[in-house]
Amino acid sequence: MPIAKGVDWANWRGPKYDGISTEKLPSDLPKSLPVVWTSEVGIGFCTVSVQGGRVLTMGNAKGKDTVWCLNATDGRVLWKHTYDCPLDPLYYEGGPGSTPAIFDGSVYTLSKKGHAFRLDLETGKVIWDRDLIKQHGFKLPEWSFAGSPFIYRDSVILSVGRQGVALSLKDGAPQWMPSKETSGYATMVPFRDDEHLYFSAKSLMGISLKNGAAKWAYPWKTSRDVNAADPVSLGNHQLLVSSSIGTTLLDLSSGKPIEKWKQRNLKWYFNSGVVIGEHVYSIHGTTHRPTELVCTELKTGKTLWSEEQYGSGGLIAARNDVIVFDKGTLTIFEASSKKFILRLRQKVMKGKCWTSPVIANNRIYCRNATGTLTCLNLTRE
Repeated sequence: MPIAKGVDWANWRGPKYDGISTEKLPSDLPKSLPVVWTSEVGIGFCTVSVQGGRVLTMGNAKGKDTVWCLNATDGRVLWKHTYDCPLDPLYYEGGPGSTPAIFDGSVYTLSKKGHAFRLDLETGKVIWDRDLIKQHGFKLPEWSFAGSPFIYRDSVILSVGRQGVALSLKDGAPQWMPSKETSGYATMVPFRDDEHLYFSAKSLMGISLKNGAAKWAYPWKTSRDVNAADPVSLGNHQLLVSSSIGTTLLDLSSGKPIEKWKQRNLKWYFNSGVVIGEHVYSIHGTTHRPTELVCTELKTGKTLWSEEQYGSGGLIAARNDVIVFDKGTLTIFEASSKKFILRLRQKVMKGKCWTSPVIANNRIYCRNATGTLTCLNLTRE
């Protein structure tokens, strides 16, 4: 059987920021995928970004963050960049939660305390850096910054402040900083034209990336301002937004958000669901309540099926297959609205696993809180 063509995953939530890859899984998956390599990258919850033969991630050890660039083939360290940053555990292990973004030969990162870097992809050399707390006086949310860098034209948009901030890709100079108020924990999401989605501490907003202005705001208040799961753009002036208070389908055709349905028994805590066809696949629940893997009808919000015994892990999709990493177990199932159709279930590691998996170039990457990063092969090399 010929090896399927691989696809890069160069930033958080993949090529279109929707958690979906165009990569095709083999039709005859083995009972378990071979482990290619394992690496220890430090405490944290960010996932990986992959371009070509390079894998980027972050972790914390002894009060220092490290940005790691690893060889995708064998896990060998190609370079690393380390700087002072507190672990800052608060009811969890701590460490960075923001995933690096790879763009045009550079790597863009954000620490939980507001250190922003542009690093050379080949060498790890610092091209520019900026401290958004010390230099600009931004306020930290309770669990510090967690949103990942979002590249837009000549800007990197960071989830810092009520409406985000824009820095120049070239030199890190501020382009707009409309509000120093606290942020949420999600990443900017493409929506339509110039208008992008930003899930802030107390509302969901449509942000103009020309100047950071909020074109509209939809109030969304949760306990302790935990708005963390990215909204999902549906490409037709509609979007899904979800947190610990429930899920809503919004329609922006009129320019203002109008509720199409509201589902209180569907709650995304850290990780967003994926939309395939007319259905949504996601993990429902929070860290302190039982959770389920759920298939939801997009048009109505109706639950079509659910599988119990899941935690607070993440999921992505490769075409018509959904890939879940939760409680140290990798699960792959077919995207079917009729029933749960299991394709693979494999124990990969121990420990807390809140981090979303990644598929890139015929490999799947999984990580736990203490920093064990495992690469599994989808092909029989």
